[in-house]
Amino acid sequence: MRIRTTVLASLAALALTSALPAAPAAAASGAPAAFTGRPGDIVTSAPTAFRTQPGVPTATKAWHITYRSTTATGRPDVVSGTVLVPDDGKQGSRPLLTWGIGAVGLADDCAVSGRFPRGTSSEAQLIDLALRRGWAVAVTDYEGLGTPDDHTYTAGRSEGHAVLDAARAAQRLPEAGLSPDAPVGIMGYSQGGQAAGWAAELHASYAPELRLKGTVAGGVPADLPTTLEYNDGGPGAGLALMALTGQDAAFPALRLDSYLNDRGRGYLDFMKRNCVPLSTIGGLFQHRSEVTVRDPLASPAWQLALRASFLGTRSPDRPVYLYQGTLDELIPYRVGAALRDRWCARGVPVEWKDYPLDHVTTALTGIPTALEWMAGRLADEPTRGNCAV
Repeated sequence: MRIRTTVLASLAALALTSALPAAPAAAASGAPAAFTGRPGDIVTSAPTAFRTQPGVPTATKAWHITYRSTTATGRPDVVSGTVLVPDDGKQGSRPLLTWGIGAVGLADDCAVSGRFPRGTSSEAQLIDLALRRGWAVAVTDYEGLGTPDDHTYTAGRSEGHAVLDAARAAQRLPEAGLSPDAPVGIMGYSQGGQAAGWAAELHASYAPELRLKGTVAGGVPADLPTTLEYNDGGPGAGLALMALTGQDAAFPALRLDSYLNDRGRGYLDFMKRNCVPLSTIGGLFQHRSEVTVRDPLASPAWQLALRASFLGTRSPDRPVYLYQGTLDELIPYRVGAALRDRWCARGVPVEWKDYPLDHVTTALTGIPTALEWMAGRLADEPTRGNCAV
C-alpha cells in the first residue's frame, strides 16, 4: 500500500510538470529523409538553451542537433538530441558523458531536447550535476521522439546506437569544441539504464573509436518479458503497454493493433498524444487482458522481439557501475541482480550497489555515488568491481 500511495503521489506531481507547454519539438528543425554519411554525423544543428527549472538560466552552452544513427534492424535513421558544454571558460579537452534519458513518453513534444529550453525536464537537475563537474554531456531523444515515425521505446539495440552516436555527434560538432580523443562515459537510469547497458555491450563492435572509460546503468529493464509480467496489473501497467508499442514501432511485423481491443486502442491513442506522467496514470493497475483480445507475450514472434532486447549476452569492454532499488515497483530487483550475475560471469568488472528504495527514489539517491564512480573512471583510476563479494 505504501508503494502504491507513493507512486500515485509522485505521478500526480509529475503530471503538473508534464502539462506545462513544451518548447517546439525537435522535429521543428526538420530532419531530412536522406540518410547519408556515417553514424554520428551531424544532420542539423542550432543553438538552444538548457534550464533545470522554468525561467532560470544555467552556465552552459547548448545545441539542438539531429544526427545519423541506426535502427534496431540495422537501417540508417536520423535522431535528435542536445549537446551541452559548461560555459566555464575552460579551454582544451574535457570529458564527455553520453546520457540515456529515462522514459518521457511517446509524443514528440515529450522529447527532452524540446523541454530543456523551458526547464520542464525532470532529469535536467541530475544532468546538471555532471555539467557542474566540468563535463560535457550529450543527451539523445532516441529514435522517433522529435523526429518522424514512432518512438521505439524499450528497443534496446536502437537505444544503444542512439546513445553511442550522440557521443560521436557531440565530438563532431565544431562549436562544442570537444576532442575525439577525450574520455567518454555512458550514463542512464530506467529506460536510460537499458540504453546505457546496450551502448556498453555494443561499444566494441559499433563505436570502438570512442575512448570509453566506463558505464553507469541503474534500474535497468534488462529482461523485458519478466519486467512486463511484473507490471501486469501494477503501477507500471501503462509503461508496459508503452513498451509493447515501442517494440511494435521497431518491428512493425508484430502488428500490435491486431492484439488490442477497443479499450487498448483507446489507451494507445492517448499515450501517443501524451507524456509519461499522464500516460502512466491512465494505465495504472490495468491488466494486459483488459486491453487485448489475445496475449502478445504468448506469440513466438513477440517472444523473439522481446528477447532481442535482452541484456547480458555480450560483454561490455569497459567497467560498469550497476545499481538497483530493492523495493523497485517498476523493475524487479531480481532483473537487475541477474544482469549483474551475467556480466560478472563474463568477467566484466561490475561495481554493484543496491538501495532499500523504490524506483524514483533510487534514481535520486544513487546519482551522487554513480557520478563519483564515473569520475574515477574518467580519471583512469583502476577498478576491479565487487563481483566476488
